[in-house]
Amino acid sequence: MHNNKKGVITIKKVLVVDDDKNICELLKLYLVKEGFNVVFAYDGSEAVTKAKEEKPNIIVLDVMMPVINGWEACKLIRQFSDVPIIMLTALDTTENKVQGLNIGADDYIVKPFEPVEVVARINAHLRREEKTAENVNESDNNEIVVDNISINMEKYEVKLDGKLVTDLKPKEIQLLYFFLTNKNQVFTREQLLDKVWGYEYFGGTRTVDVHIKSVREKLYSKNNKWEIKTIWNVGYKFEVK
Repeated sequence: MHNNKKGVITIKKVLVVDDDKNICELLKLYLVKEGFNVVFAYDGSEAVTKAKEEKPNIIVLDVMMPVINGWEACKLIRQFSDVPIIMLTALDTTENKVQGLNIGADDYIVKPFEPVEVVARINAHLRREEKTAENVNESDNNEIVVDNISINMEKYEVKLDGKLVTDLKPKEIQLLYFFLTNKNQVFTREQLLDKVWGYEYFGGTRTVDVHIKSVREKLYSKNNKWEIKTIWNVGYKFEVK
């Protein structure tokens, strides 16, 4: 359960997706104890359907599943929802982690896992979502313009050369907004994780590199008078030329 700004208690819904029903029941035991409403799906196709119908606040999504796997389910869910997605899998390689981040996952937990860690990460992601929403609602001016790029954080819209960029993920937009509001300042990867993902984020600094690479590719224009510059052995800087 979570309190909103008016003190009203709201029950958050978690969609747990895994073809192993024992894992589902184990997570349910811990999540219900924490005050969550828990719904299940047991294959990737059902996960997409439940994500549409149940409108969960967060999804815990296994990778190796029947019908369609977790990677494909994540891609499909991202077509209609920005809900945080935590991938749950036994594939413990950098390549697989990067793949998950590239298709829109927000976090990655490797099996075997401790249920308390899953609960902690869920709570961390939900707190960040609430904080982001509060910051947007409290802002007097949700739009910022730098050179040929503009961001409207109320609508989560980015325009480049006056044209709407439609393939940016929410975390990429948040990262870009942070850079635009702190232009020409150097930040380490750890600082970016703290400021954009939140200090409770459990992922590694590779997450920052993946998102910045994606933002660079999606916002390339010969008209750009700015760049997200790599400062070797330090981090990154949004440099306006």
